[in-house]
Amino acid sequence: MEELTGVVDSVVFDSGDGRFSVFRLVPDGRPGHVSVTIPSAAPLVGQEVSLQGAWVEHPRFGSQFKASQIHVAAPTSAQGVLRFLASGAVQGVGPAVAQRIVAQFGAESLNIIENAPHRLTEVSGIGKKTAKKIYESYHEQHELKEIMLWLEMRGVSGTYGARIYRQYGSFALEVLEQDPYRVAREVAGIGFRTADAVAMADGGESDSPQRIAAGIRFVLDSVASSGHCCLPEERLVRETASMLGVDASLVRETVRDEIETGRLFFETEAEETLIYPASLYAAETETSEALLFLANHAEAFPVEDPEDFAREWERADGVTLAEGQRSAVAAALRYGVFILTGGPGTGKTTVVRGMIGVLEKLGLTVRLGAPTGRAAKRLGEATGRKATTVHRMLEAQAGDDGQTVFGRDEDTPLEADVIILDEVSMMDIVLMQHFLAAVPRGCHLILVGDVDQLPSVGPGTVLADILRSKVFPSVRLTDVFRQAGESLIVRNAHAVNAGRMPDCAPGGAFEFRALFSEEETAAAIVSLCRDELPALGLDPLRDAQVLSPMHRLECGIDRLNRLLQAALNPSAPYAPELTAGGFSYRVGDKVMQIKNNYEKNVFNGDVGFVEAIGDKRLVVRYGEDNAAEYKREEMGDLQPAYAMSVHKSQGSEYPIVILPVVMGHRAMLQRNLLYTAVTRAKERVILLGSDRALRVAVGNDRTRRRFTLLAARLARAAE
Repeated sequence: MEELTGVVDSVVFDSGDGRFSVFRLVPDGRPGHVSVTIPSAAPLVGQEVSLQGAWVEHPRFGSQFKASQIHVAAPTSAQGVLRFLASGAVQGVGPAVAQRIVAQFGAESLNIIENAPHRLTEVSGIGKKTAKKIYESYHEQHELKEIMLWLEMRGVSGTYGARIYRQYGSFALEVLEQDPYRVAREVAGIGFRTADAVAMADGGESDSPQRIAAGIRFVLDSVASSGHCCLPEERLVRETASMLGVDASLVRETVRDEIETGRLFFETEAEETLIYPASLYAAETETSEALLFLANHAEAFPVEDPEDFAREWERADGVTLAEGQRSAVAAALRYGVFILTGGPGTGKTTVVRGMIGVLEKLGLTVRLGAPTGRAAKRLGEATGRKATTVHRMLEAQAGDDGQTVFGRDEDTPLEADVIILDEVSMMDIVLMQHFLAAVPRGCHLILVGDVDQLPSVGPGTVLADILRSKVFPSVRLTDVFRQAGESLIVRNAHAVNAGRMPDCAPGGAFEFRALFSEEETAAAIVSLCRDELPALGLDPLRDAQVLSPMHRLECGIDRLNRLLQAALNPSAPYAPELTAGGFSYRVGDKVMQIKNNYEKNVFNGDVGFVEAIGDKRLVVRYGEDNAAEYKREEMGDLQPAYAMSVHKSQGSEYPIVILPVVMGHRAMLQRNLLYTAVTRAKERVILLGSDRALRVAVGNDRTRRRFTLLAARLARAAE
């Protein structure tokens, strides 16, 4: 690590989300300027900074100092004060006014603004109103400076100061001094470890109840991001004690205190105590109660024989259903809650069409939904009816605190006699909780999905748990019908799901290309997309999708995105680019929205193409009727989509799926992941990598256990 000190001269780029910035530095003891990049928000112009990092050679921008740490101080010299004031950071002060202020007061200018703002009227061109405006604006900057210096004095990067100040304003220092762990709970982008560093540097005790309680919440939040709703008490105690370096008995005592105060909850199952955060306990219990209520309070439909009614639809629609399919259609008329599951080619879509047909024949209002926009679009196309995302069905919007607020709930329920949800394996316990709260009394609910696919990204295994409880009637379709059965992709998907190696043929609909190394595999994927597919008249960005199990390593999502962008959309002289999160976006790039944005009408998982790049903003085209503009501070909502995770691909279909299968991804080589990936393809699957890795994936049916008690809770309540 090298050290570089100097004064910030100008800010070249700031991502706006605190993740990345570029600024120009006047270094101490050497002429000229230095370009500095740092994975944080930019410092203020005129600040004196001390940087730690290394010199790098950028292929386009030349020599740069890549900083990993930054320490800041207020401007002290007249020249530093001038740069700060001339930067525009203080309202009412431009370069000319800054020159006059510094000419009048020199290095004491900031002291005058802060402590004797009336003296600003001594400067030519500054009246009382302007002096007040300068003082108020600087006061905000001064408070921010105080927060940044307060953090720096405690060994924590001052670049967190802007986020903390935006959240708490003038009360920021009071919050930091009294309860730094509150910052971790309430400020986006600041986690427990940063808050803990602040607390410890400010003299906090390592075994304080406040710190231990925050550590417990951090561990529970961490496991929730891995899909768990709860955690065994002893594991929670062990992991928290190890992370904090405190005695396990103190953690156990704090867990009990948090339970008594209602901040944590517990359940006992098979002599094991499981600890929940309050939000997930509520989500699981309310989901269980709502499902049982719907099952027990469904309106009876005026049909004497549902099976005969289903046969009438078959005759009218010219469709012949298999016995299992007909039973499923009839079940839609019989039960308040019904689950339909099955793999590709087993006729789920035909059954859903039959359900809609018989329900509409009775004059019932049927609503269709799915967790993602792409899944909803597929459902709508397959049924010829309108289908929406669950979020849109619930009239979701962003609240004042940035959290999602739903316009439909128990007080303003949905208007429907029957609701059919597809791709339910993708729904986590929290979304299911909010959805069920909005389902009206007497409504029938039909849940459809492939239980063998990957579970949701969020906590819980909702569809699998509902089936596992055996409380509600369900039909699992297993017969692959002739037309679908002729598809090698469908046959191989079922083979993989059964633990058998797929039938692969060079150049066929399902192909495996054996390669010697991960570097060679990545290069082969690039060559396939750049050369082979275009030679066949295919667009590699619209006719194919590269998937990968992991973000890291040679064949990970991050590296493949960079390689594919360089091959398919290379940088061009004078062409505009916009850098965010370390990735330089270009016109024509394939990108994905990773957060719901109700104002832009784009949602998590939506894929589009960069259409235009302007001054610190870009435009992404999502289909013919939606173009969304992103300011640089919103760029954190996007990521490149030349390659994406298998999880992100759920609910979608692509003509061609390309998937690396390599031993470097061994931690993720699981049967349900491979099954999910290949079932995304409509026409062709191309696997590349090692035969050993493919065999590991097919043979590994040990899915990671998720701690959730929804199945047990449903079963107990139904007894």
